[in-house]
Amino acid sequence: MVTIYHNSRCTKSRQTLELLRARGIEPQVIQYLDTPPDAATLRELLRKLGIEARQLVRKGEPEYQSAGLDRADCTEAQLIAAMVAHPRLIERPIVVAGARAAIGRPPENVLEIL
Repeated sequence: MVTIYHNSRCTKSRQTLELLRARGIEPQVIQYLDTPPDAATLRELLRKLGIEARQLVRKGEPEYQSAGLDRADCTEAQLIAAMVAHPRLIERPIVVAGARAAIGRPPENVLEIL
């Protein structure tokens, strides 16, 4: 089972979904802006990605600055809570295949986990 955390307004997300489908994979599509992941799911995604929360946060979003997430003392828990509250902060797309995950930036990054 392959899952994509998808934002249909994002070019890279659409390209990643097209890439999966071109390879004969019809993933479970989670429109994460409509159905945001909870904190436990985000922690699991981070574990599968092998990264820390700061690496998953989109720093160009207005919520990043307004929430003070640019502070060096911002904890992992605070970053995760901010992504739960403001899912636009989550880097996209995220593709999960079993115990592994990858961010589709560029879309070809997901091929290594398939």
